[in-house]
Amino acid sequence: MTFQPESDIDEDAVRERVDEAIADNDVVLFMKGNRLMPQCGYSQRAIELISGHVEEFETVDVLPALPAYREALADHSGWETIPQTFVDGEFVGGSDVLAELEERGELAAELGAE
Repeated sequence: MTFQPESDIDEDAVRERVDEAIADNDVVLFMKGNRLMPQCGYSQRAIELISGHVEEFETVDVLPALPAYREALADHSGWETIPQTFVDGEFVGGSDVLAELEERGELAAELGAE
């Protein structure tokens, strides 16, 4: 499901989308932009790190309703910053955490790629 920029998405729809994306995907990245056109360096870095270990993962563009996404994601993760990565329903972190896991050789296992 893709939301178009400047679409009128209410908070309930955003919360439902967040809940479904986390529950229905092994790996999901909430990011600014999409896999083909990341809209910030942190989102691009997260895409690169995840793509290095798994081919199949969901991305959700938070830009069409950024404040609502920040709030809905904070309920799941306790974080308000974007991007946010969830694996098997559990919050892993943003691009900085992914990079730390990669440096320690733990990212593949965290993503379920091993």
